[in-house]
Amino acid sequence: MDLLISTAARMLAAGNPLEALNLVALRNDASALALRGIAMAQLGDFARARKLIRSAARAFGPNEAMARAKCVIADIDIALVSRDLGWPARTLDAARQTLERHGDHVNAAHARYLEARRLLLIGRLDEAECTLGARGQTRLPPALAAAHDLVVAGIAIRRLQSSAAHKALTSAARAAKRAGIPGLQVEVEQAFAALNNPVARLIGSDGEQRLVLQELEALLNAQALNAQVLMVDACHHVVRHGNAIISLLGRPVLFTLARILGEAWPADVSREQLITHAFRMKVADESHRARLRVEMGRLRKVLRPVAQVSATPRGFVLKSRGCCKVVVLARLADEKHASVLALLADGEPWSSSTLALALGASQRTIQRALEALASAGKVQTYGHGRARRWMMPPVPGFTTILLLPTPLPND
Repeated sequence: MDLLISTAARMLAAGNPLEALNLVALRNDASALALRGIAMAQLGDFARARKLIRSAARAFGPNEAMARAKCVIADIDIALVSRDLGWPARTLDAARQTLERHGDHVNAAHARYLEARRLLLIGRLDEAECTLGARGQTRLPPALAAAHDLVVAGIAIRRLQSSAAHKALTSAARAAKRAGIPGLQVEVEQAFAALNNPVARLIGSDGEQRLVLQELEALLNAQALNAQVLMVDACHHVVRHGNAIISLLGRPVLFTLARILGEAWPADVSREQLITHAFRMKVADESHRARLRVEMGRLRKVLRPVAQVSATPRGFVLKSRGCCKVVVLARLADEKHASVLALLADGEPWSSSTLALALGASQRTIQRALEALASAGKVQTYGHGRARRWMMPPVPGFTTILLLPTPLPND
């Protein structure tokens, strides 16, 4: 590697893409193309960056398998930040195996990190954890160690393990400080701030309480030991009573009825209100009342082990069996498209197809949700056709910095 290439690689590793571009902007050899691609990615021009990286991969000779493998990893890294999750896993795996055969265990570990992050984004936590654990005893550079710990923290947060998440973020903060990359330090700080932000609401007869992650974890752990509280969990679509968990996932009408009755406890709910919310009907007629009786019969049968659903002159009431009270655990905001907003909250651009993959829904359903959110000013879009991307409105004055493995050319 010549002096200009090695100097540009060090600048990129330190998060200085403009200075790196000043050194290689006029060069078209394979190493320069690769570094220009990384620099453009760090500056946010992902489309141009991917073209440069792919040009570099083609420019490297047949005897430079390691360099081509690093280009594959960089291309997939850019795709991941662009929220393009449709790349074939076997391509990344082949690049990782090439690097391992040539003794480049650091970049091979980066390839594992990319796969783990993809699995985390689509909700496959067990597979993500196994992928991270497969890197062995490879000693990671500070920037990659921080990225690794951020994925570990992400897995812990999604499992509602606040202590494990805090431990991983503390380790990530130390690694980010050693790396000296401002963008990485900001990402860790934002993850720490998320631990102290409310994540759910507890609704009961005495009012509403907002819960941070640690409080939510403690509540669910205590709920497993507390037979004096019946909880309608709107975050997981289950009803909890001590160790008993009754799932209503995939039965939205029954869960909506259970939640309405839980929020009204100990009072009853009128039939008109139940029909309006559960069936989305503005005016109730006899056919809707008949359907309500059928659905209430089904709900009564499902909840029989933990609660009783009784008819009243006005409507229906939920009565717990041997419990002191009924509470509802709900999302922070009653947003119709909360799951879509939750994914967009990371500030990165997502395609509708990738959101559909991550949420396990049809692409048309996601497109309708995005269009509704865009009409409300909650998301914005850029691009057209298959290149169209959706994201939350950015925070003024803040630019996301992409971190990629360095250097790409042969050391």
